[in-house]
Amino acid sequence: MINIQNLNKNFGKQILFDDLNFQINHKEKIGLVGRNGYGKTTLLNIMAGIENISEGILQIPKEYSIGYVKQELIFKEKNVLDEVIKELPKEEEADIWKAEKILSGLGFTDEDMEKPAKIFSGGFQVRINLAKTLVKDCDLLLLDEPNNYLDIVSIKWLENFLATWTKELVLITHNRFFMDKVVSHIAGIYRQKVIKIKGSTKNFYERVKRDEETFEKQRVNEEKKIKKTELFINKFRAKARLAGLTQSRMKALAKLEPKKKLEKIKDLTFSFNYKNFSAKQMLNAKDITFSYDKQKEPLIKNFNLSIENSDRIFIIGKNGKGKTTLLKLLSENLSMDKGKITLNPQVEKSYYEQSNLDSLNPLNTIIEELSLVSPSTSKQLPRDVAANMLFEQDEALKKVKVLSGGEKNRVALGKILLKPSNLLFLDEPTNHLDLESSEALLNALKEFQGAVVMVTHNELFLHKLAKKIVFFKNDGEIEVLNLTYNDFLKKVGWEEEPKKTAQKQTTQKEIKKEKAFLINQKSKELRPIQNKIKQIESKIEAVENEIETLNQNLIAEVTNQNSEKIQKISKTLHLHKKKSETLIEELEKEILLLESKEEHYNQKLIELDGVR
Repeated sequence: MINIQNLNKNFGKQILFDDLNFQINHKEKIGLVGRNGYGKTTLLNIMAGIENISEGILQIPKEYSIGYVKQELIFKEKNVLDEVIKELPKEEEADIWKAEKILSGLGFTDEDMEKPAKIFSGGFQVRINLAKTLVKDCDLLLLDEPNNYLDIVSIKWLENFLATWTKELVLITHNRFFMDKVVSHIAGIYRQKVIKIKGSTKNFYERVKRDEETFEKQRVNEEKKIKKTELFINKFRAKARLAGLTQSRMKALAKLEPKKKLEKIKDLTFSFNYKNFSAKQMLNAKDITFSYDKQKEPLIKNFNLSIENSDRIFIIGKNGKGKTTLLKLLSENLSMDKGKITLNPQVEKSYYEQSNLDSLNPLNTIIEELSLVSPSTSKQLPRDVAANMLFEQDEALKKVKVLSGGEKNRVALGKILLKPSNLLFLDEPTNHLDLESSEALLNALKEFQGAVVMVTHNELFLHKLAKKIVFFKNDGEIEVLNLTYNDFLKKVGWEEEPKKTAQKQTTQKEIKKEKAFLINQKSKELRPIQNKIKQIESKIEAVENEIETLNQNLIAEVTNQNSEKIQKISKTLHLHKKKSETLIEELEKEILLLESKEEHYNQKLIELDGVR
């Protein structure tokens, strides 16, 4: 229902969009991906009417409503509930339950709803703005990192809300797991354009990789073709009898525009500086007790935890329960009221949290800030880390004060990379990172030889890394579980979710059986198409080799001035080229069929996973 045509947008010398075209169709739910600085938020702002376009066309139907979460935290009503109720559509003004349902899903209790919005933390005030947007029931919902301030329970509620959303949606999030469960399409800002496909983020990145490989093959082939044509022209330009043939080749050459080699897109590179640790036990916390208000019940009481080398410990639970406080206590960035932490002398800790960004000196350059970690190291090392964090050459000389939230986050993470350590304490490190950078961080943590203690609401990290869970329960108790996250969901689960019954276990068996059947059917149906594609590719390769041979024979006969053989070879060459074109068309048809079938079965399997 929204159409953007030939959009151009620059910020100084940086080209954000170059003749960009993008369309949102009826009931499409689109995940918008792309690196930080590629213009995802700018594109949302243009659709929301916050930013104007200087070149291009933006078409929005009349009376088409767009919902966008406001950045300003301005509240005028007496309480939270009234703030949200006033955003209900006129015909639904009496449906107060809708506002209550959304606020409850985002973590507000009945008592919270009666309190003034201004008394809540910044994170909860952002949730109020999100609730005000969701309750409007707009035609198009634009969400930019909506789960940044949500805990897992609220994220799961929002996931379900968006999965059942029946209108249009554009979603930006660094959480790939969340995105894939919600959207129907992926649109990626890539090389100043938008590539849009049906399916998951995996489908999108596979498509981009395939397109890049195809482009490079075409570029190399065209380069060879140009060189051959130039050789032919230079060789036979002076021969009067071949003047016509040479002229036609020169005209053909003039029409050929050599493709430029694609500029390599640099990936953010994480590699933690591991300090060797030879013992097993790293840290032992005994009877840790802490309270911000000594008149009240302690936030954390008699907590015990042992951290061993290569542990992967994840602290989870609702916001406000004390997850960040516990991380600060364990990392000794906060003094406890009672208890004891015993640290192995070989341990070297690194600590990251969101407030680290405030500790960056705004007047320092990126290089100067990174150099503070270890002033004695060579000047080149901070530059190398800056480059790995995508601050290359003059970019590394930017002042911290001009950096975006995402860029500051990369600087703070870069400081941790420089410091030799074997025990990492990380508090929501993926906030402000784009999807690609989050993936890079995930892979670096997989490779890290030391121990990791992490607070996160990103379920992808939990599924891929967690070996031990510290669970903040709703009643204030803290439970240490030697479980993976998958086992936690099966055996414990989030307290808001209904417990699995014996009947549910039977259903899970049926789902497993159906999944196995689908995988088998998928294999049966796709194998013949895949074999056919291989056969066609082999035929194309054989025909192209014959064309190459015929071209060489033609050049030889032209040299010999044998017109009869030239005519015969030219005719055969024409037939072979036609055969090659037919085979390529057939190949494209089979590839599209394969992708369609794969998408059909992948969607069915995703739906089955969602039933669990």
